[in-house]
Amino acid sequence: MTSGISETSGGVAGGTRRIVSYLEAIPYWFVALVIRLSIAGVFWMSGQTKITGWRVNESTIELFRNEYNLPLINPVLAANLSALAEHVLPILLVLGLATRFAAIGLLVMTLVIEIFVCPEAWPTHGTWAGCLLILMTKGAGRVSLDHIVAP
Repeated sequence: MTSGISETSGGVAGGTRRIVSYLEAIPYWFVALVIRLSIAGVFWMSGQTKITGWRVNESTIELFRNEYNLPLINPVLAANLSALAEHVLPILLVLGLATRFAAIGLLVMTLVIEIFVCPEAWPTHGTWAGCLLILMTKGAGRVSLDHIVAP
């Protein structure tokens, strides 16, 4: 006699196994593409707020000078490097080119923001870090220039 719950495909356990198998069938390239596009959008939009035309705007420099107070770096240099990184690294993520390195750069930027600028936003920064860690450890996936360059 059995307990009434089938060990093969019936009951809650069988339904759970089916759902898990469907979820596991989602290809990594799709997950990576969603992560790449989403996190690139976050940083790109932030970068857009820092520039006017091709130059870092004065309000951004003032933020770095008076609000952010980053140690060991000139505020003008920090503002320019931040704006540059928030434009170049998201483009690399969208293309899936040098994805792991772009993710490392954005993770470092996220850590700086978290530690020195806005520590109370740790849930948001943790989400960004999680996405970037996945890209760092697993790469861009099949739908990327990385896959074409080094399959």
